Amino acid sequence: MAAALKNLWGKVGGGAASSQHPNGFAKAPASDQLFPKTNPAVDGEECLRDCESCTIKYPRKWSIDENEDMYGHVKGWSTHMVVATGKTDWVRDVADEKGSIMEAVDKCGVKPSNGKMMLSASDMPVPNEHTSPGTETATTVLLLPSFQIFDNVTPSLVPALIQNYVNLSPTNMTPLIHSDPPQQRPASSHSGKSHKSHKFHHHHNSHPAPDPSTLIPRDCPHDYLIMLCSHKTRDARCGQSAPLLRREFERHLRPLGLYRDLHDERPGGCAIYFINHVGGHKFAANVLIYRRVGSAGTVAPPIIEQEKAVNGAGGEGEQNGSAAAHVGEEAVEENANGEKGPSKPPIREAAQCMWLARVRPEDCENIVKYTILQGKLVKPERQLRAGFDRGRQLVSW
Repeated sequence: MAAALKNLWGKVGGGAASSQHPNGFAKAPASDQLFPKTNPAVDGEECLRDCESCTIKYPRKWSIDENEDMYGHVKGWSTHMVVATGKTDWVRDVADEKGSIMEAVDKCGVKPSNGKMMLSASDMPVPNEHTSPGTETATTVLLLPSFQIFDNVTPSLVPALIQNYVNLSPTNMTPLIHSDPPQQRPASSHSGKSHKSHKFHHHHNSHPAPDPSTLIPRDCPHDYLIMLCSHKTRDARCGQSAPLLRREFERHLRPLGLYRDLHDERPGGCAIYFINHVGGHKFAANVLIYRRVGSAGTVAPPIIEQEKAVNGAGGEGEQNGSAAAHVGEEAVEENANGEKGPSKPPIREAAQCMWLARVRPEDCENIVKYTILQGKLVKPERQLRAGFDRGRQLVSW
């Protein structure tokens, strides 16, 4: 049953697909075939017009590549680790930030076993805890597409984070039906290897061995994430565009009750993060948008199939094109004594990521209205660089 449903979801959305990947995923051959495009007949003529009330403009000498075809040239990635630094700009290579999680990821000697991991430094706030001289600095880490947050991560815990969570987490090409997510698994002993066996930790051998059990994930509270490249040291245009785009996105998200600032962890809404270099600065501004399962326009397993995947329960689910109607409903299951109680929540991972470029302030209104809220692209031919849709089992690479 699950296999048949998976094949059905993979075909939703129409259009030809090529370059088969594992798990039934395929490359969408054209920029207008990965995600739905707005249609004036359905969405209204507003989707054809840029924001008319936008007063924010890029500098007069703003110049980028407007002609080169961008789509399909970004190498695929499997997971995305976003590290809180409290900064909006960084040294040229964030792995050179001394004592940082980024340095630890680069030098610890433990690499993800489930594909390429994108690593981003971000302006997410760091914990307010005081760090004594000679001790490691702890910070917050967001893991995608699982939408998990890890608090108080230190550099010496990075090998455990990769082995016990990144390696076991869903990837951008994991079908939305899967079982035993990382939070259900006990921390392991890292295959019997000590952290001191890794080159990076020879420089930290005065510290006691890290306790991987301190890595306890929690759910990211937000429904949508916008990531803006603000890496001024790499390209001045990113340092100029990111603050302007954040202001304009905020202006359109706030009246909808969706805006969340960096310290706002109310459930739902949309967070906006500045991140370091993602490549393609000649196509500035680069904007990454993550949307969770259940967001309008996403294709997801029926709720009973999600519960089966998370809980390991039997049974068959009925076909349903979207999980949106089930979000927020309390699922119920019986325990061994026949007593009913709340079951584990349905899967709320990232279903989609849209990597846009050439984004200007006047684009923000329609990106909020159509892309963030509905999963549609307004200008895919001009703006889509890369992305994935796990429900339709399509990727750009």
